[in-house]
Formats: sequence, C-alpha cells, structure tokens
Amino acid sequence: MTVKPSPQEALEDAGLSVRDRHALMHHEIRQRICLLDYLPGMRLSEVALAEEFGTSRTPIRRVLARLEDEGLVQSIHGVGTVVTDADLTELEQVYHLRVELIALTARLDPVLPDAGFLGEFDALVRRGEDIIARGTARAFTQFDIDVFKVLLRLTANLPLRQTLERYYFQTKRLWLRAAEEAQLDLEEEFRIFQHELEAIQLALRAGDVEAVAHIQRAHISMSLKRLQLKCA
Repeated sequence: MTVKPSPQEALEDAGLSVRDRHALMHHEIRQRICLLDYLPGMRLSEVALAEEFGTSRTPIRRVLARLEDEGLVQSIHGVGTVVTDADLTELEQVYHLRVELIALTARLDPVLPDAGFLGEFDALVRRGEDIIARGTARAFTQFDIDVFKVLLRLTANLPLRQTLERYYFQTKRLWLRAAEEAQLDLEEEFRIFQHELEAIQLALRAGDVEAVAHIQRAHISMSLKRLQLKCA
C-alpha cells in the first residue's frame, strides 16, 4: 500500500522550487476546506500550519491571503483567519458563471486529447465504477476534484484555467455538505456522474472537445438544479 507523504515531507522534496512549495501548501489547505476537514467558522492557526508544513509563518500568510482572495477564508481583526461559510443562494451566480466559462475551454486554446490523456481518463472512469460500488460522499468529492483537474487540461489558456479553478473550488463544499446532511441520494448522484463520465469518454475518443464542454455545462447546470430542489 502506498503511504501518502506528510505535507512537510512533500515540501522537503529536493525537486520543489519556492513557487512549487507555495502551490503545494495552497493545494493542501484548499483541499481540506473543500473536503470539510476544516469546517466553516474554524480558525486556522498560522503557527500550527507553519509547524506542520515545516516552514515560517510568512509563506503561510501568503497562502492564507490567496485563499481569502478566493473566498475560502476570511481574516477577522482580533480573531485571525477563519474558514468562510458556503451558501447556495450566495453562490448561485457563481454556478451560472461556471456554466458559461466551461464552454470557452473548447474555443480558447483547446488541447486535443492524446493517447496518454485518454488512458488517464479511462482510469478515472474505472475508478468511478468503484465509487458507485463502495464510495462515500467524501471519496466522491475527492474524485470529482480529480476529474475536474484532468479535464481542465483540455485548454491551454492559463487565465481561463485559473478562473475556472477559482470558481469551482468556491462551490465545491456545497455538494458535500448537502450529502452529509442526507439531502442527496448518494447512489443516484454517483450513477448520474458516472453516466456523464462515460459520455465524456466517448467524446474524448472522438476528439470532440466541443462535446466534452457541452457535457460539462450540462453537469454544472443540473448539479445546481438538484441542489436547489433538495436543499429548498
């Protein structure tokens, strides 16, 4: 069994540049927020994070400032940095924006999938089948994040990728919270997503990135509708 290295061990990798180290810390903390390891209202200690990652407080402050700019944390005078809440009503417009932005991946510097990409996505489809059989809401959320990151590579337009990533992670917590509060039928959610993955797989094999974007648009739109119906 492969043992995942601790954040500090990953940062100590000799091949990581300062920029890469910063990106890894940002990725790890953002992941914890989106997987609800850090719940809304939780205070994030610069001292504790610096100790965990084996770094000084200065890079931690920079990471937290970036997360604040992304709407995932908030700096409160006299309190410190706390994880923000995620509200469906407030983020509804973000969902609408994501629907429109994802269409641009097929128009702005699209990248046609090569054999390596197809193999990677085929592995994700197989992983999805395992999620249906024995997955949890948290495992599914991690899986969805991994799928998003792979499909993001279908555009080489860096500003578009950064914008899509920003808004994706703003909304990601909403689904997991609804699932953990038993507002969603997990089996139904898993099967819907798997059917979407299989449709994307066919489009990728045909080299049709426009169709891939269309399926993703429908996924975002329908996800919002299901959340609105279940959480009303």
